[in-house]
Amino acid sequence: QVQLVESGGGLVQAGGSLRLSCATSGRTFSSYIMGWFRREREFVAAISWSAGSTYYADSVKGRFTISRDNAKNTVYLQMNSLKPEDTAVYYCAADRSTVVHTTGYAYDYWGQGTQVTVSS
Repeated sequence: QVQLVESGGGLVQAGGSLRLSCATSGRTFSSYIMGWFRREREFVAAISWSAGSTYYADSVKGRFTISRDNAKNTVYLQMNSLKPEDTAVYYCAADRSTVVHTTGYAYDYWGQGTQVTVSS
């Protein structure tokens, strides 16, 4: 069983930045593909277990960066140039498979979410 806890959400003005963190429990974090979603199932970004490959939704490409620190069992989402349409609850998710998926249904474990609000 893997537990995921997101943090770092908040209120920011348009054009601003936030950094989300997702701390995970368990000893096998490095073997999981990690993803960020919003509005429960809207894909935002994903990263392979080795951090060698990253994937982004077109709507966030060039503005968001996903990264992971396997030593800290943590995945991050750096969000820059935020827009009001980025307002959502952001969820961290873990996938036990060996292929990176961009659909939420493929992910096995989910956090409770953190609210991001971008004011215009």
